[in-house]
Amino acid sequence: MIKATRLEELDKALAEFGTLHLRDAARRLGVSEMTVRRDVAADPGRYACLGGHIVRVAQDGTPIGYVIQSEKDHFAQAKRQACRNALARIRAHDSVFVDCGTTLVALADLIPVDMPLTVVCYSLEVARLFAQKSRVRLFLLGGWYHASSDSFGGEHVLRDLAEIGVNKAFISAAGVDAHYGVTCWNPHEKPVKQEAMKLASQRFLVVDSSKMGQRRPVRFAPLGAFDEVITEEA
Repeated sequence: MIKATRLEELDKALAEFGTLHLRDAARRLGVSEMTVRRDVAADPGRYACLGGHIVRVAQDGTPIGYVIQSEKDHFAQAKRQACRNALARIRAHDSVFVDCGTTLVALADLIPVDMPLTVVCYSLEVARLFAQKSRVRLFLLGGWYHASSDSFGGEHVLRDLAEIGVNKAFISAAGVDAHYGVTCWNPHEKPVKQEAMKLASQRFLVVDSSKMGQRRPVRFAPLGAFDEVITEEA
């Protein structure tokens, strides 16, 4: 199968399924996964490969369909250690904002069940974990649901967030560059992160070290906007 035909078949598959795993694409096209990777990499304005999944790219360069499920196992131990380090910054009776993304799911899981907290979040998985903590007062920001990041976005989220006081914000990111700034994949996350950072007295960026030196499509803050950057190393 020649490259042009492979791309036509790939387009059909993405139109049908939205995302496609590399191994499934290779099987469908009758080529190796490496060949599929090369085809995708050769056309960055059309496709992107995220966590072993092929997705389309929007006109603004944003990958369509960041697949949160595929990201859960990436650097899982490092993410969990970063969250253990972040946990040391949380005190009983704090009012905290917890961002979406696979990293901060670990923070929600690590919070002691007997710690009294007020938690504001906009991720279903993060909310589900906090809902199991008997001493957590939970506020889930609602709006339009985005399955790609298991989170909500839109004016409802921003309006409700603006009315809630938080003293600490724990923010996730997909890329951290000392000069360019801090970035994520999904445009709907940008105003939520920015509003939470504006409201909080302390702002913590929680990332594993694989994000360092990376740039993703949506820039939401300069690195200096954070009081502290927390990784698995500190």
